[in-house]
Order: sequence, then structure tokens, then C-alpha cells
Amino acid sequence: MEVRNRETGEVIRLSEFLAAHSSTSFPRKITEEILDSYGYDQVFEGPNAEYTAPYGASVRDGVVQIGDQWYTKYVAGPIFANEADEAAYKQTIDDQVSANQRRLRDELLAKSDWTVLADSPLTTAKKTEWKTYRAALRDISAAEGFPHTMEWPTEPS
Repeated sequence: MEVRNRETGEVIRLSEFLAAHSSTSFPRKITEEILDSYGYDQVFEGPNAEYTAPYGASVRDGVVQIGDQWYTKYVAGPIFANEADEAAYKQTIDDQVSANQRRLRDELLAKSDWTVLADSPLTTAKKTEWKTYRAALRDISAAEGFPHTMEWPTEPS
């Protein structure tokens, strides 16, 4: 929980408020009445901002008063100072998602290794299906939409 000092406008965590009043014995539940007696208001969680994936995020941007209550304020972000910073951020996101997709691909390949072993109980036709599937997995990073919107190959049944 966060609280806002009415006099200064400073927003702090409840733990900081309690530490600042360490000589006071507070009940377990800090009520609005208690906060009011110290000149503080509770800050309620506001709604997240709507954003466009995969690069967007809901970014906290202070607090806002609505009626007689205070809420956290969120904006769509991140917000960049210039295009180079934005491009670097997007590249970082792409690199992280690519690494995760390749990790998943490697897990799927490992899980299906048994299908291409010489002593596999599969028929020749089924082995061919699995080889085609595994080749598509190995080529996933070249698939259209990689790493965000590509379609994964369907595992043979």
C-alpha cells in the first residue's frame, strides 16, 4: 500500500510511513481514519494503460486525484527521448523473445529426439512426418513473423 502526504504531495510506501512513526504503536490494519489523523491519504491502484504489444507497456506516471481519493496513474509507454533509444529498446525485446522462442524450439526438438532414432518403433511414414516437423522447428527463426507472431509447426500425432 502507498500513502500520500497531503502537505508535501510525497507518495511513500506504508512501511516507510510506519518507520517514520516508529515510536507509535499502530494496529495491524491501518485505516483511513488513522492516515487522516497524520495528514495522509491512501493511494489506490489505478487502471493500467492500454498499450500495443509486443513493445508497449503500462508505465506508472505518478498519482492522480479523482474525487476525494488518490490513484496510481499509468500511461502507455515506454517513452523515449529519441528514435535511437526506441530502436535499441525494440531490439532488446526482439532479442529476448527470440532467445525464448529458440529455447522452446530446443525443448520441442529434445522431446521428439526419440522419433528419429534407429530403434524407434515408428513406421517409415511416421518417421518422415516427424523429420518434417523437426525440420520446421529448426527453421522456426526464419519463419514469417518470427519471433512474435510466427506459427509453430503442428506436432505429428
